[in-house]
Amino acid sequence: MTDGSARPPACGAWRVGDEPGRRQWYAAGRSLLLESGDVLPDFRLAYETWGTLAPDRTNAVLVLHALTGDSHVAGEAGPGHPTVGWWDGLIGPGRALDPERFFVIAPNVLGGCQGSTGPASMGPDGKAWGSRFPALTVRDQVAAEAALADALGIDNWAAVLGGSMGGMRALEWAVTLPDRVAAALVLAAPARTSAEQIAWSWPQLCAIEEDPGWHGGDYHQLPDGEGPHRGLGVARRIAHITYRSEPELQARFDRRYQQGENPRDGGRFAVESYLDHHAAKLVRRFDAASYVTLTRTMNSHDVGRGRGGVEAALGRVTARMLVAGVDSDRLYPLAQQAEIAEGVPTADKLRVISSPYGHDAFLIEIDQIGVLVADLLGVQLPSRS
Repeated sequence: MTDGSARPPACGAWRVGDEPGRRQWYAAGRSLLLESGDVLPDFRLAYETWGTLAPDRTNAVLVLHALTGDSHVAGEAGPGHPTVGWWDGLIGPGRALDPERFFVIAPNVLGGCQGSTGPASMGPDGKAWGSRFPALTVRDQVAAEAALADALGIDNWAAVLGGSMGGMRALEWAVTLPDRVAAALVLAAPARTSAEQIAWSWPQLCAIEEDPGWHGGDYHQLPDGEGPHRGLGVARRIAHITYRSEPELQARFDRRYQQGENPRDGGRFAVESYLDHHAAKLVRRFDAASYVTLTRTMNSHDVGRGRGGVEAALGRVTARMLVAGVDSDRLYPLAQQAEIAEGVPTADKLRVISSPYGHDAFLIEIDQIGVLVADLLGVQLPSRS
């Protein structure tokens, strides 16, 4: 990875030879038949673990990340991990996911770019998959994660937890493999992606694929500064608007100018600088082709596909399920979580996270999320004085 003053890399993916950090790897050594009928000839998943698997293998918890997340759920930033763990406050002594009690596993999703097989990975010919990487669905990703569970000897998860794209996978786990999931938390995710959500993703995809550095998806060996980082940055700016709420942006930025700049002279508003900041960070740690692959995967998400519709699919769930949403989420609004809570026979009432932060509250409101996880797993959290 390069520092902030250098030209952005053509691809911000983790590469073989980079510092592994806490990652471990599962190498399938076999092909994966995809829902499309295509075959991925081989794959591997990067993953991280906390705690120890119990002798009876009943204490395993699967934690699933969102679009630009990875396996680094907890821990400091450092070699191999450009960011602090995205649910850092949930794992640790006395927390909802106490490693003394649970064996926590977090894989980097299939199609991702932080150690798992994706477009930036080497294909069978020793060249990056790039444009040749097949389209994936959430069910394909769950199938890959099920293979990881098999390899670890885990027949049944004590819980599967996920927010946003991770919530889609948590729900798909509970619908596809109900006998392997004892409990599940589906947070800030829908049963199927809506037209508006697909619409929000379309200009993001266009920004990347119309970037001159895209080269049809085959750019991974280009020098720094010559990949589709501009398009990926635009995509991140668009997405980030949907991740936060209008009242929060107004309260934080109003119409203030960025310090030392004036929009009338070509400078930026403070909120524009904020979006630029998030774009600049992402292009240094993520791969544009993975962003495209995973965005299209989310667009395909529909638990009712081929199962008689959403209602019939949700009726298959046997896991004890908590469904939660964020009251200020404009990307995946509460009505979508209400549909899941009402349709899953084993779910109780919809849980609501109160937050000004919009969709990103599923990453920010750790205390509220910790209470949900503890409730799901029957954990007594220490009282706060």
